This record gives sequence, C-alpha cells and structure tokens, in this order.
Amino acid sequence: MNQQTASGIRIAGEEITDASGRCFIEAVSPIDGAVFGQVLNGTADDAKRALDAARSTFPSWSSTEVSERVAALRAIATALREEAAASDENSWAWLLSTETGKRLAEAQGEINFSAVYFEAFADLLEDQRDEYFNVIPGITHRVQPQAMGVVAVITPWNFPVSIPARKIAAALAAGCTVVFRAAELAALSSLRLSALLDRFVPAGVVNTVLGSPSDVVNTWLEQVDCVSFTGSTRVGRIINEQIAPRFTPAVMELGGNASFVVLDDADVRSAVDTLMIAKFRNNGQSCIGANNVLIPRALEGDFRDALVEATSALVIGDPRDAATDLGPLAPAKDPARVAELVNEAVSTGGSALIDTAAVPDEGHYAAPQFVLNAAPSSTLVADEVFGPAAGVIVYDDLDEALALQRSSGYGLASYVCTDDESRADAVAAQFRAGIIGINTATPNYPGAPFGGIGLSGLGYEGGRQGLEAHQHFRTIATRTSA
Repeated sequence: MNQQTASGIRIAGEEITDASGRCFIEAVSPIDGAVFGQVLNGTADDAKRALDAARSTFPSWSSTEVSERVAALRAIATALREEAAASDENSWAWLLSTETGKRLAEAQGEINFSAVYFEAFADLLEDQRDEYFNVIPGITHRVQPQAMGVVAVITPWNFPVSIPARKIAAALAAGCTVVFRAAELAALSSLRLSALLDRFVPAGVVNTVLGSPSDVVNTWLEQVDCVSFTGSTRVGRIINEQIAPRFTPAVMELGGNASFVVLDDADVRSAVDTLMIAKFRNNGQSCIGANNVLIPRALEGDFRDALVEATSALVIGDPRDAATDLGPLAPAKDPARVAELVNEAVSTGGSALIDTAAVPDEGHYAAPQFVLNAAPSSTLVADEVFGPAAGVIVYDDLDEALALQRSSGYGLASYVCTDDESRADAVAAQFRAGIIGINTATPNYPGAPFGGIGLSGLGYEGGRQGLEAHQHFRTIATRTSA
C-alpha cells in the first residue's frame, strides 16, 4: 500500500499538521517489519488545548436533544458499515490488517462491529427515561441522568477501532465530550475513526491527541470528569493512583486470564472448533482470548489428537491473503516473548503438543503452540499470554479445575463446553468472570455489559451499564398539591 502520513492531533474539528516543535513516529507493519507510514505526535500544549475544546463544547453537546444525538450515532454507524464493506488496498480494513497483523476478514469485522456499538448506544439512549417515584405522600421524586462532563478515552493497539468505538459511542450517547489518545502501535487505524467522527458531531466534541503518556494522559487525568481505559493491569493501577485524589470515576478494562473448561460430556470436535476461535482470534491478542485449557481425563486422548490436527492445519502468513488463518503479532518483541513463555512451561514439566511450524522469515510471526500438563504456576497458565499459545491441563476433579480458574486473580472472561445446558449453568455460576461463553467463543455483544472483576478491572462498557458509567444521577423531590 502507499505510504501513509497522518496527524495524531485533531482539536475542535481541525487536523493539526504543523510539525514545529513536534515529532513523527513511524508506522511499522508486523507483516514484513517495513515502515509504511508516519504519524505526527502531539505535545502537552496540544493536550491542554484538546481538553479546553472538549470543556467548552460540553454544555452545548450535553444539552443537545436526544433525537439529535441519536441521529448522529446512527449516521456514524452507517458510515462505518460502508467503510467495512471495502477490502481493497486503499480501504480502512487493509490499513488495519497491515498495521496490526490481524486477518483482513477480521479487520472488516472489527469495523463492522464498531458500527454496532454506535447503533446499540443509540438504542439505549432512546430507551432511557427519567424515573418517577410517588411513594411518599405529597412528594414526587424524579431521577434524571446527567452527563458527567469530559471523558478521557485511552485505548490499546489490539483493537484500535472497535475499542475506541465502544468507549466513544457510550460517552457521546451520555452527552459527554471526549479527549482521545490512541496507542502508537496502531495509530493510523484509530485516526481514521477520529476523522470519521468529526464528520458527524460538532467540532470539539471529540478531540484526539497522540503523544507520550507523560505529555498527554497526565495532563488530562488532572482535570477530566471520567476516565475510560483499556490496557494492562499494571498501567490501570498507575492511572487509578493518579485520579484517586479527585475521586474521578473510571471504567477500567484490564488484563484477562480466561479458562477454557471442557466437561466430560462435550463433543470433542465441537469443543476444539470453539477453542480455535477463542484462542486464535486476532492472532491470540485478545483480552478475552482463551488463556488456559482444562480438559477431563476421560477426553484427554481424543481432545489432544483433535487439537493437534486443527492447530497443525493453520496457515501462517500475510493476513491480507484470504488463505491465511494466523497472522503476525503486532509488537516486534512479542514472538520472542511468547516463545519464552512456552519454553518455561516445557522446562517445568509440560510437553509441547505442536510440531514447530514454519513461519515467514520477515515480520513478527509466532508459531501456534499448546503445552500439555503445563504447571499451573507457569506464566503460560497463570498470567495473560496475549499470543497464540496456551497451557493444557488435564483434570480428574472438576472442582479442582474450577478452583484454578478462580485463583488467578483475574476475572474478565471464561468458557465452558458441554452438551448439558444445566451443567453449563452450574459451572458458569462458579466462574470468577464477568463474561462467560457456553459453547461459543464470541460472548461479547454491544447491547450487554462488558467488564470484569479483580485484576481485570472495574466498571462496564456496553449495555445500559456502559451508558450509565458516563452519567451521574440527579434526584429532584417536589411537593405536590393535595
């Protein structure tokens, strides 16, 4: 594709292209390690101006009629769907695949899924009403939702369109204005979203500044009214410490360690097919991706054979080729990191199940791997992998397997495969997780809450809870006439 150049600064509807006092960062494709673009970085002064713009437009946007905000959200969704339909070399999906290494079909799906968030929050906003209580004689209580103010949206690189969309759609629906910082690693894809949003909302409602956390994020955390962050648990702690003195509300979607639990009555082939999606979605770079696999002793042989067959058949290569099943990892150092996790699990007693697959000589490719009987204490099992590898643990006692799921401290997602719906519900009730997939690897839906507990964060995105996370509520008590 052609060389891409973009500004990481959009303030009050204007793209800032003056490079004076600013620096460029390179866009490197994980497919071949080549530089294919550059992005102009912002400064602390840019962050301040973006915050000022969001603050100045908040009164008008928050008082905009619900019907107008809904119309804007639906128009954004329509535009995203139009973008998702294209897959040529000049398309957004091609750029997204080139920048992150995700398969082209997944890139189109991500843009399409982003549209669903704007539609879902348009529906939720239309359905939201003031609540009335006539319980105390002579007094009516009215509860009104109120927009919080300016929301700082801080997002990662693995889903650089849909994660910002999920957050920004909720904020705009609630009546908030936004300051947005995308991740440098996939900045061009996120900036396409910023440019699209400026076509449908008034100037200053969404303001984007790409730059160092010390310049941009720290500037915003001192003054914003709400923070919506997706990223590592480590960085989530840092942000929470910074906003704690002001009691700033926050939604934190942090790390995950999803268990994939197979029960002894499960159809083995179906369970493996589900695992292939749950593990290798987005090349394994998903916070709800299957992180460890728990299988019953009775199914060990059949499951192992089916798993090896399915994994060995994966085609590794250019994600823009329709024949590819597994693309490269976005960060340059991640293939070595994932290999180290696998080696540690093997050195502590596990057995690598998959023969080492050939990967392209150039680019950030990692061969898929499962380690049988990986130690529960190994990093491959106990922490978030964020890559195409996982530990497989054979269990004799289901309660012990579920205890392992609950022991990690994380609580974002987990999965269970079984032919018995009542058993599935019983197992799901014992999971420490906010999102559970029963015989499905795609449990996320924009109209439902998305969030975890423990080390996986706090608060919810998606659903009514995601809308209300950007609102406070005012109660008005009125004495009525007798």
